[in-house]
Amino acid sequence: MPIEAPRWAPPLLAVQFLTRLPVPVLSRLSAQQAADGLARALAWLPPVGSLIGAATALVFVAAQGFWPVWVAAVLALMVEALLTGAFHEDAVADFCDAFGGTASGERALAIMKDSRIGSYGTLGLGLVVLLRVATMVALPPMLAVAAIVGAATVGRLCAVTLAAIVAPVGQGSAARAGRMPPARLALALLLALPGIAPLAWVRPGATLAALMAMAVMLWWLRRFVSRRIGGSTGDCLGFAAAIGQLAVLLAVAAR
Repeated sequence: MPIEAPRWAPPLLAVQFLTRLPVPVLSRLSAQQAADGLARALAWLPPVGSLIGAATALVFVAAQGFWPVWVAAVLALMVEALLTGAFHEDAVADFCDAFGGTASGERALAIMKDSRIGSYGTLGLGLVVLLRVATMVALPPMLAVAAIVGAATVGRLCAVTLAAIVAPVGQGSAARAGRMPPARLALALLLALPGIAPLAWVRPGATLAALMAMAVMLWWLRRFVSRRIGGSTGDCLGFAAAIGQLAVLLAVAAR
């Protein structure tokens, strides 16, 4: 059996990586093909993020026909958490626990691996979720759809970009995927365009502001994690995704 994964594998592996949706056909891959496909799947994270955002937005708009907007926003995030297994939320909590104090190196890596959540993780995760709900509620329904989809896309693009500019450390998924080559980052940018385009059309200024904030955040995060642990981990990528997503929602909701 060839070591290289077939062309259909990377997008399906990206679906399996970011969601809990069953993808039975992937069982046909060998271990070597799965490893190769996972490295190539990173480029497909932004469009999968767009699909996750579309599901969240659909629930948010539909639920407003039955409940107040705050209830609809919470229900939408509940459905998203079920769809993704709270993948990025777990990363936010782990990242805040590891770096909220002064831990660095192996100690910080050990904290991120710990399944328990501490005070830094609880506060960080709570504030991120609360801000997501508040920004969704602040938007008209149709604008909220474009913003939620665009934010979900940009968030995953942030994770992909961090994987390209910082070498992985540790033994987690980021280390197995390896550092993303420039060609795959370019593909990720191209695949992200459909998810970002509607928001850029209706709110070009907010979209530009969010992308600029994303660039600054990634520059800071690259320096921060390189200094504290010598590279990035899957939790660092997940934190970048969550903060990038939040930056878009905050930019669109700003007066």
